Amino acid sequence: MRGSGALNRLSSLQKVASVRQEIEKWEKEYLSPCASLSSESRGRKIREEPCLVRTEFQKDRDRIVYSNAFRRLKHKTQVFLSPLGDHYRTRLTHTLEVSEIARTIARALKLNEDLTEAIALGHDLGHTPFGHGGEVILQEIYKEDFSHPEQSVRVVDVLEKHGKGLNLSFEVLDGILRHSKGYGAVLPEDSNEMPITIEGRVVRFADIMAYLNHDLDDAIRSRVVCTEQVPEQCVEVLGCSHSERIRTMISDLIASSTFERGQICLGLSKSVSEAMARLRQFLYDNVYRSAQVHGEFLKAKKILSELYYYLLENHEVFEKELEKMEMGGFSPDTDQERRVCDFVASITDRYALNLYEEIFFPTPLV
Repeated sequence: MRGSGALNRLSSLQKVASVRQEIEKWEKEYLSPCASLSSESRGRKIREEPCLVRTEFQKDRDRIVYSNAFRRLKHKTQVFLSPLGDHYRTRLTHTLEVSEIARTIARALKLNEDLTEAIALGHDLGHTPFGHGGEVILQEIYKEDFSHPEQSVRVVDVLEKHGKGLNLSFEVLDGILRHSKGYGAVLPEDSNEMPITIEGRVVRFADIMAYLNHDLDDAIRSRVVCTEQVPEQCVEVLGCSHSERIRTMISDLIASSTFERGQICLGLSKSVSEAMARLRQFLYDNVYRSAQVHGEFLKAKKILSELYYYLLENHEVFEKELEKMEMGGFSPDTDQERRVCDFVASITDRYALNLYEEIFFPTPLV
């Protein structure tokens, strides 16, 4: 009986050990020749033994989902500062929408869904509180070249797990670093700004598709703009509802992308590309630069600026806050400005508001 039990356990282990290998084999047989294969990853900074069940990109996805930084996204602004309505997007719901769109595209083009999802889920981990306004503020008070993509890489490489980082694969780190397009082209002409994987490029498209749609949705919900103001070109080409616009964008990207010289060239039709550009301009002119959003930006600037300078000068308070945030492991040569910047970039809107009140509001006498 004992021998039989040992054989059963050995058989079970052998079955488990083959799971990852079977997935890797399936990738080679099924995915597009342009897809990134998990078995051919460039690896990690610190070498690890392969998981019995999960591929390298699956491990990355799981590490991101279980990170503190990922959980904090639920209390970080997308556009509107600390929205009271339950249905407004946060940085977390934005991330999930980007992931869903990116996976749909990746599946249709037979790309690596696990890599695509890992990049999408990690792309905004370094985003500041109070949306892009927080990023602008840190550019003003810390360094002009502060950017949330670089901060996202710093989060997963340095700040998570008390300074140990997540030790993600090269392909995921690259996709996170090069996900942002700002106000420029979706795919840049400069190859140094282009993700090395086609999956990383898919996330760039998914990011803009997500925010064009949900930012318009939230702007209408908040009455910053009304449906009648949306440019006619956008309605005619993309559709008049959130689901119609998303479906049009995704379908057009899949249909318009071509396979040339062994590579997938992602692209959009002229009509859809122009309609998306028009919608983007509309949001910049009427939402992101609106009086309501700008007024909230000025409040956020005051809060983050005063917190930044206070924490620079009050070492004991700062160290206690770092402990609360479970941040540590800074290298000895990390200057105080960098440490405070990392902290301010990491906190949520709610944390910033509470800390500001605790520090700067008078405490009533009992």
